[in-house]
Amino acid sequence: MREVFHQSLEDVQSRLVEIADLVTVAIDRATRAFGTSDVSLAEEVIEADAIIDEKAFELDELAIEILARQQPVARDLRIVVTALRVSASLERMGDMAEHIAQLARSRFPERAIPKGLKSTFTRMGELDVEVARKLAELLRTQDLRIAEAIRDADDDIDELHVSVFEKVLGDSWKGEATATVDATLASRYHERFADHAVSVAKKVVYLATGDWAGADDESAHEPSPVI
Repeated sequence: MREVFHQSLEDVQSRLVEIADLVTVAIDRATRAFGTSDVSLAEEVIEADAIIDEKAFELDELAIEILARQQPVARDLRIVVTALRVSASLERMGDMAEHIAQLARSRFPERAIPKGLKSTFTRMGELDVEVARKLAELLRTQDLRIAEAIRDADDDIDELHVSVFEKVLGDSWKGEATATVDATLASRYHERFADHAVSVAKKVVYLATGDWAGADDESAHEPSPVI
């Protein structure tokens, strides 16, 4: 019976990694679609989000079944409960990628990136893809050094996010209302994508160290608890 239980826990981890890999593909395609106005690529991201949602739902069902049947305690309980919250974060990351793709589709055949912000959004996209890849590797290996690299990349994305707002609010900004809205939304989606990744990384650190301090501080980034 115990062997079956541990197999279930391993299944939970492998499913988290699978979802993280799907999210990585999603954000890579979404940022490329956003940068090049590739509507076909954007459509792929939008359609694939349903797969991420389904995978997250199936993982949640497995975790709830483990809680009900196995009644885990101590570290095993932390693993299952944390998996539920990580699953929710990954699902939201998929949503952020979908939102970026939707912006690209809505502006086709025009470019979704407002004039003067191409290099900024190109870099934000590169960093988000880097964060996603590192997060998948963190979930796969539990190498806590990767968690620190994710936080560093998030700091860079936050700085770019601030620079977008400074640009669109500055006196030199000549963009129309639609361009202002697009820039604001796109920047927010990129920034929130990385914030969710940091949230997951902190939870992995918590599992490894047992230290909850700072592992659940999404409120510092968002006014209401989403995860």
